[in-house]
Amino acid sequence: MNVETAYYFSLVGWLKLSANSSGIKQIWFSAEPESAEDFPITNKHLKQGITQLSEYFNNQRTSFDVALNPDGTHFQQQVWEMLLKIPFGETTTYGELAREMGNPKAMRAVGRANGTNKIPIIIPCHRVIGLNGSLTGFAGGLERKQWLLNHERKKKQSELF
Repeated sequence: MNVETAYYFSLVGWLKLSANSSGIKQIWFSAEPESAEDFPITNKHLKQGITQLSEYFNNQRTSFDVALNPDGTHFQQQVWEMLLKIPFGETTTYGELAREMGNPKAMRAVGRANGTNKIPIIIPCHRVIGLNGSLTGFAGGLERKQWLLNHERKKKQSELF
C-alpha cells in the first residue's frame, strides 16, 4: 500500500503524519520540514487527521474518528484500543490499564506497548501517568506531555462552567 506523508504545525511543534489507504499509520514529533515546497495532500486520512488535530488544538474537538492503521502485535493493538477509551482530560496508570485488560501483572508489558504507540495524541498515550501521579516517558518529551494534559484539563474545566 502506498504511504503518503504530510506535515502539520501544531501548538506542540511540527508533526509529521503518514497514512495509507486504510488510515493513519504514524505521527512523529518532527523538526521543521526540510522542504519549503507545498505538496498537495491526496490521502483522505491525512487530510482528515490534520483537520481533526487542528480542531483538537483549537479546543473544538475532544475525540478523534479518523481511520487508524498502526502496525503492532496483537497485544500492542489491545493496549492501544484501551488507550482510546481513556476519557478526554483524564488520566490512568499502567496498572489500571493492565487490570482493565484482565491481567494486573502485565503493567510493565502495558507500559512497553504504550511506549510503542506510533500515533500519539490521537491514540492518547499521554493520558497514562505513573502510579504516584508523576509524568512518565513520552516520545514527544515530558514538556509536550504536560502541555497536552494541561490543554485537555483546561478545556474540560471550561465546559463545566
